[in-house]
Amino acid sequence: MNIEFSLTKSVDENAGVYYDKAKKNKKKLEGAHKALEESRAALAKLQKEEGKFWEKEEIKQAKRNRKKEWYEKFHWFFSSEGFLCIGGKDATSNEIVVKKHTEKEDLVFHTDMAGSPFFVIKKGQEAGETTINETAQAVGVYSKAWKLGHATADVFYVKPEQVTKEAQSGENLAKGSFMVYGKTLYVHPKLEYAIGLVEDRIIGGPESAVSKKTEKYIVVVPGRWKKSELAKKIKAKLQGGELDDIITFLPAGGGELVKKR
Repeated sequence: MNIEFSLTKSVDENAGVYYDKAKKNKKKLEGAHKALEESRAALAKLQKEEGKFWEKEEIKQAKRNRKKEWYEKFHWFFSSEGFLCIGGKDATSNEIVVKKHTEKEDLVFHTDMAGSPFFVIKKGQEAGETTINETAQAVGVYSKAWKLGHATADVFYVKPEQVTKEAQSGENLAKGSFMVYGKTLYVHPKLEYAIGLVEDRIIGGPESAVSKKTEKYIVVVPGRWKKSELAKKIKAKLQGGELDDIITFLPAGGGELVKKR
């Protein structure tokens, strides 16, 4: 190590020069230590965020790889009594629900309004009044009554043998339409629906049914917000779920949020 002295300065002055240099170098060293600690903290944060990112990717991949149940292609929910309730989303799925997935021990639901879904409670003739009311509510929610902003709907239910594709003489039934014969029993449900979050999965249905599965849910009623806008608001309130999954459970037409659980 070489030390330079100025012959024009005294020993004390030379010492002062090196003292000032030492002070500057100490500050630089302290700054370097601080920068190093900040870099380490930033790196740790990035590593943590990377870990969370890959966890989310794994969850998304698991959801993509999850085998969907057959009923998930329709409107569906499990009643608070545990009965599977399925409904058509359009004319084609109405045909499939009634023709392929309706059995003699079920109950079939519909409204007098054109464009309404047919809903079926699997083993519905064993179901209680709660399940019947919940299914009637789902039918009303997905019917034209919601689009029209109605607060309630007139929904009827019958046994499967009362529903047929055989039209009266001279009549033709459009796709998704059926004739209903015999006695019909009516229910007048309130038009509201719940969207809930179970772990990372979105579910939908009447509030009484959804609340059996989770305490984290939103109730929706007919309103002014568009379906896509409403889905974003629900996702923000629930702090989870995929937008596409939320949209799947929302009825066509505008809506508004009522409350958060």
